[in-house]
Amino acid sequence: MTIKPRFCVTLLALALAGAPAAGAFAQSMGGSGQNPNANRTTLDPIPPEGGWEGLANVLKSVQPSVDTRLQPSASQITNHIERLLNHGDNAEALEMIEKREAQIKDQRGTDVQLMFQHARALAALDRKAEAIDIYTEMTTRFPELPEPWNNLAALYASRGELEKAQDALQQALRADPGYAAARANLGDLQLLQALRTYKQAAKEGVPGMQDKAREVETMLKDRQHK
Repeated sequence: MTIKPRFCVTLLALALAGAPAAGAFAQSMGGSGQNPNANRTTLDPIPPEGGWEGLANVLKSVQPSVDTRLQPSASQITNHIERLLNHGDNAEALEMIEKREAQIKDQRGTDVQLMFQHARALAALDRKAEAIDIYTEMTTRFPELPEPWNNLAALYASRGELEKAQDALQQALRADPGYAAARANLGDLQLLQALRTYKQAAKEGVPGMQDKAREVETMLKDRQHK
């Protein structure tokens, strides 16, 4: 949804003419030469006491002030929220997101970027179940977007639900086969699945599985530090 910035300015138009107009539109009013306004046209208002300068001063004193402030656009708001999230100011970001959502709740359409940021903020504040709900809704309504699938997979993986995470990453790659983040996460997920398998086999007494589990753990730690 695009919300155009509003620019509310009250303008006072003044037409102050100090000399009579000429030509076809400069028709003089009737009367004798003794009338001080006899040479004025019908288009010229009669000046008050003090002349045109006095009128200008009066009008200037009552002229409304000009407000040049602009309401921020939707993109400006989401850009600011993005900066807050990237700097770890997640509670402040969530507060701004919820305020913005309340403002646009009756408008048509969906601010997809704001919805995505809402889930990110919740996840960063360890409100994972709520974040999963929003990401899941996004994958239902906008299945062509790979990012919600990818982030949903990360949350599933953090809860140990590796099969769900794998399914979500595969959906992300179906939406965008060139989505590098999902492909990298899929590789990490496969390492996690291997680690879980090796650890289970080690518990069952299979020789060499403990060493393999350590190798995979080392690989995962190395990837985290890159």
